[in-house]
Amino acid sequence: MTNEPAPTPARRAPAGAAVLREDVTEAIRAAVVEELAAVGFARMSIEGIARRAGVGKTAVYRRWKSKLHLVLDLVAAFAADGLPVPATGSLYGDVRALLEVMSHVLRHPVASAVIPDLLVEAARNPEIADAVRGALLDGQKRLAEGIVAEAVARGELPESTCPERALDLAIGPLYWRQVVVRDAVPAGYLDDLARSVVAGLKADTA
Repeated sequence: MTNEPAPTPARRAPAGAAVLREDVTEAIRAAVVEELAAVGFARMSIEGIARRAGVGKTAVYRRWKSKLHLVLDLVAAFAADGLPVPATGSLYGDVRALLEVMSHVLRHPVASAVIPDLLVEAARNPEIADAVRGALLDGQKRLAEGIVAEAVARGELPESTCPERALDLAIGPLYWRQVVVRDAVPAGYLDDLARSVVAGLKADTA
């Protein structure tokens, strides 16, 4: 009889460490968009999302701890975060490209349904305010900083130019028109707005 060591049993994944299936995650995200369109953010519930996605509530809570975090994840997915800084070769061209991207973002049904509600929630809760800032503003701020830096390098703007001022001039009117007033963007509007933003930035340094 040999004294060979017993074979080591195969290691198991710890209980509760199930791999999150991507198809389930995508089904939940699609259900959120549908639920938002049907009932709005205030009346949206994890139960309704799970039912629409054809999964249990546990599947949703494994991925997001609340409906707010779920929606923030969706908003971040189509916001400006991760987009390359425009590189058209001119300040006007770069601002115009930024406006095109942001107009597209604000036309998204999730944005139009959720952003106003998120801003109300953010006013009540500092934790939510930080999350909203990260989801909505950080990517836009990065783009504005890149645009201003390139314009400074080309000699179109001085080094003292404030990227946040550029962002305010560009995005403020778009947000007012598309999210607050909910007016369509007429032909030529983005061109005119880009010219106004460039003129405003240059006037600040005149």
